[in-house]
Amino acid sequence: MEIMIAGTGKVGLTLASQLASEGHNITLVDKDPFLLEEAVEKIEAMAVCGNCASKDVLLQAGVRNAQVLIAVTDADEVNLLCCMTAHGINPAIHTIARIRSPEYADQVLTMPEVFPLSLTVNPEKQAALEIERLLKFPGFLRRDTFAKGRVEIVELRVESDSKLCNVALSDLSSVVRCKVLVCAVLREGTAVAPRGNFVLRQGDRVFVTAPTSTLALLLKNLGIITRRVRNVLICGGGRVSFYLAKLLEKDGIDVRLIDRDRERCTQLASLLEKTSVVLGDCSSQSLLDNQGIHHVDALASLTGMDETNMVISLYGSACNVPQVITKLSRGERNIAATLPLGSVICPKELCSNHIVRYVRAMQNQTGAAVSIHTIADGQAEAVEFLVDSATNNCGVPLKQLKLKPNVLLASITRGTETEIPGGDSAFAEGDTVVVVTSGRGVLNNINDIFA
Repeated sequence: MEIMIAGTGKVGLTLASQLASEGHNITLVDKDPFLLEEAVEKIEAMAVCGNCASKDVLLQAGVRNAQVLIAVTDADEVNLLCCMTAHGINPAIHTIARIRSPEYADQVLTMPEVFPLSLTVNPEKQAALEIERLLKFPGFLRRDTFAKGRVEIVELRVESDSKLCNVALSDLSSVVRCKVLVCAVLREGTAVAPRGNFVLRQGDRVFVTAPTSTLALLLKNLGIITRRVRNVLICGGGRVSFYLAKLLEKDGIDVRLIDRDRERCTQLASLLEKTSVVLGDCSSQSLLDNQGIHHVDALASLTGMDETNMVISLYGSACNVPQVITKLSRGERNIAATLPLGSVICPKELCSNHIVRYVRAMQNQTGAAVSIHTIADGQAEAVEFLVDSATNNCGVPLKQLKLKPNVLLASITRGTETEIPGGDSAFAEGDTVVVVTSGRGVLNNINDIFA
């Protein structure tokens, strides 16, 4: 497809790279010539320099022939005007805009005839929702949800004292005493699709598929003692922090938020009814000590600087904070994997996955992906599909199917019941299936899983 991306920041570049790798023709639009030059050196794409909200610039970029326009500049107003102008020129185009402001988001929802947007994304709000979900199950580093919340892929780290250490996957059921499936393991930065004889070692990051109802039992049987999070210390007063504090206030959790900008602190204090807002440098050890870092249930490092977030999280881990969450804007996964940073959240990845799912669904209206999550530091992908009348091999036992290499059927959900499939399992029309793939090919359609 012909796809235009307005804005070559972190999200724009991530999207351009992923969509170009899937065979789409990409045109980048940005008013900064240096950013465009850097982008085209890394990505096979056309580049147009100029104001993406300008009719002339959009025409020059080929908006008349484009199927999708993705506006992800730093300004909500520019993104909205860009999409409105593009739709005025080409009414058939699908427009996707990053909208961060709650006021604009409400306008878009209540005035669809004025704002012709196919999809809106808010990376900061998505990140806040992800963090809130992690706080509800403190034992997991990451949680990805499928089948309307009935099945999840969770990430665990194997520590030296873990019950999983030195256990072969063929013996896993005797340890966890519930039915789960290990769909991927990250060892020394490399993703592995493990078989039954694979032995888990200290330092491994394990990705486990399980029904949501089984997660609490999984933690209990692994000896991971968790208790309800009662208080959270948030470092940084940006949008993610604001959205997260609002969510935690509704959950009845005590929140303390630190930011160094006096004006921002005043603004947050007026917007957040129950949150304690503290003015100060959250990278200061003495300030963190004074604000009770040794006694909190969770620490979320959410400043605008990755390096600062990493330092704060490292100190939190040294203080034995039970749950540490680190925001990384650049997604330096290889570095992060070697450090005790707890759960790593990358807003640009969450946003990109949402948009990529929409683009893939455009290509295949039947059997298209319902949700997409990258796991194992981007080396594998978990894709959710709805089985329909066009799906091949319905009712055929899995042991008789030939799937593509590096494709694993992780779960089958029928109604309210989720099954971790075995050789005799089969899917039927109406089921939801989750597939994990570590191959280079893209699964646009559920039938793409078959050899």
